[in-house]
Amino acid sequence: MSGLVGQGVARVDGRAKVTGAARYAADNEVTGVLHGFLVMSTIARGEVVEIDTRAALAHPGVVAVYTHADMPRLNLPDFPFNRRFIPMQDTRVHHHGQPVAYVLAQTLEQAQEAANLVKVRYRAEDPVARMADVLDEAFLPEKFRNRPNESARGDAAAALEQAEVRIDQTYSSPMQHHNPIEPHTTTAVWEGGTLTLYESTQGVVFARNAVAFAFGKEDPESVRVISPYLGGGFGAKGPTYPHTLLTAAAAQLAGRPVKLVLSRAQMYTSNGHRAEYRHHLRLGATRQGNLTAIVDTSTAQVTRTDEGIYNGSDSTLRLYACPNVHVRQLGVRLDLPTSSYMRSPETTAHFGLETAMDELSYELGIDPVELRIRNHTEVDQQSESLQPYAGKQLLECYRAAAEAFGWAGRNPRPGTTRDGDEYVGWGMATETHTYGFIPSQAHLAISPDGRATLRAATQEIGTGTYTVLSQVVAEGLGMPLGHVTTLLGDTTYPPASLSAGSSTMPSVAGSAADAAQRARNAVIAFAVADPRSPLHGVPAEEVVTEDGRLFARGDRDRRDTYRDVVTRHGSAVEVTGSQDNTPGHSFGAVFLEVRIQPRLGRLRVTRVVTAHDLGRVLNRRTARGQVIGGVTWGIGFALMEHTMVDPNTARVVNPNLSTYLVPVCADTPSVEALFVDRSEPDPDGKLRGVRGFGETPGTGVPAAIGNAIYHAIGRRLRDVPFTRDKLL
Repeated sequence: MSGLVGQGVARVDGRAKVTGAARYAADNEVTGVLHGFLVMSTIARGEVVEIDTRAALAHPGVVAVYTHADMPRLNLPDFPFNRRFIPMQDTRVHHHGQPVAYVLAQTLEQAQEAANLVKVRYRAEDPVARMADVLDEAFLPEKFRNRPNESARGDAAAALEQAEVRIDQTYSSPMQHHNPIEPHTTTAVWEGGTLTLYESTQGVVFARNAVAFAFGKEDPESVRVISPYLGGGFGAKGPTYPHTLLTAAAAQLAGRPVKLVLSRAQMYTSNGHRAEYRHHLRLGATRQGNLTAIVDTSTAQVTRTDEGIYNGSDSTLRLYACPNVHVRQLGVRLDLPTSSYMRSPETTAHFGLETAMDELSYELGIDPVELRIRNHTEVDQQSESLQPYAGKQLLECYRAAAEAFGWAGRNPRPGTTRDGDEYVGWGMATETHTYGFIPSQAHLAISPDGRATLRAATQEIGTGTYTVLSQVVAEGLGMPLGHVTTLLGDTTYPPASLSAGSSTMPSVAGSAADAAQRARNAVIAFAVADPRSPLHGVPAEEVVTEDGRLFARGDRDRRDTYRDVVTRHGSAVEVTGSQDNTPGHSFGAVFLEVRIQPRLGRLRVTRVVTAHDLGRVLNRRTARGQVIGGVTWGIGFALMEHTMVDPNTARVVNPNLSTYLVPVCADTPSVEALFVDRSEPDPDGKLRGVRGFGETPGTGVPAAIGNAIYHAIGRRLRDVPFTRDKLL
């Protein structure tokens, strides 16, 4: 069906989700399964001296209680663990809430009750929990995943010293947690030497490889990971965490399947978080607003067992034209759980950059949009050859969003716009984020009933992957959307991308399109070579496909169908497609309005307009959903989210959704989402114009809110969340 790609098609998996037919990881019923529950450490630093399991073992329904003395010694995967430790391999405790024992019972309730009966005696040491206490111990870590933690071009220090105008400020964000609706869960089933995991993961192939390595399996295919649906992840379910390995080990020891579902509180110490972050940013510019220097030094929380800095400063390096840039990303060791990726990880640094750009605009008396236009660049300044960005349309994003928002009517003076008893402020920011590419394959089969089935070992994490890939295949084949079935989330399918780093569509959509093209060509070849086909003898290039039919271009009375061609062929037509791509960037702009009631310090985000350049839009409905999600996420980042840690015990004190606040519908206004769409079809039909997009729409929102606050009341806030105490 020509033109299907780009349409706002409703989700093909929507009915399954709303009727409960969609099977999430914990929904799988496994015969003879035992329920697991973790016993967590109550100290943050020290040693386990003794574990008394007698009362727990005597509890009704309890089958086993495993400790470090029982667990097999597991290999530490290099990625995605990034040199993290595996708990229950020795007696050392590295953070509060670390697993120290694993209880197995016939029911979940029995396992939970027995876990409370396990007595652990520790030799405790004083933990370090506050970054502010040890900033003088900050250090430059080694490279993280081949990304340097220090980058420079030109002479930023000298240029800053000579700059006509300078901004020198520090910005900060606290520890934050992902909080997907679906908890992390693993069900492990051993059959001889093979292992099947029903796993809540954003990467079935990565999880398989990590688990196989941990158990010393030379053949990763001896591990199967199944994850057809995910109830949210936001980066939390990208790495393979220790609870998965411990569950597989417990099932191996018990000789029975084991299911583990982390409690909400356990998720605050078991699967990563966004690290606390301090960002010292210095800008130098001419009085005309041209940037001449950026000196960017950030400090993030790391642990005593890893040095991963997950919050990159990519926008500092690449977003604006500046000849002299120096970026350093430092770490400070704390006795807290290991941080990890969290949706739009570049937001932490980007918040500082876009706030500083707003401060510079007021210092110079230049409109914030105009300042960004003056510093716009068409090339990647970090590339050795100053490689141009392919099809970058950020300037059009500024224009479209500003016009739709009515930015030209803004009074630039802070504190001068009121509506009744409320101050009104307008703010904006550029949005950008990297996207990745992971080599992927897709298998496509057209069966004798004329229907197509696509299989790929990528995932549906809630963003619409089932739908978009079905659209791509249906359009490529010239087949009704309802005749295409997409199957995902199983490592028995061809290997495909991790659903993280905005890499899914750039990695998999082209492979699906390639598979559709190959399958279409194969069916056409069978038809024109078959004397029984009305298309016999027609040149293959003169055959068009539409709505499940094949036509001769100049004579539509000569027609055949996928069903008839494949039926006569005698077996399904099967192909595997792949398509290379390159990593890159998506861009956009966000404009928003805030209203502040000064007596109570009540703040509301009341209007949002965005415009984004994401290459070719594959589905306008799911793309708009990503914008709404990103804006909501940005509101949470700016106004609410804050993981609190007791400075004396290093214990998370708000590990639940009653005290860790996230936005709800009432906090989020309607969002007008515009797309600067590269709508012309690809000449080769392989979707080379597709970019990763999901993480971009949240990146500018926190800074835009802070900038709007300044415009409303003349108070510059540089530390999120922007709570009432900071407004009053």
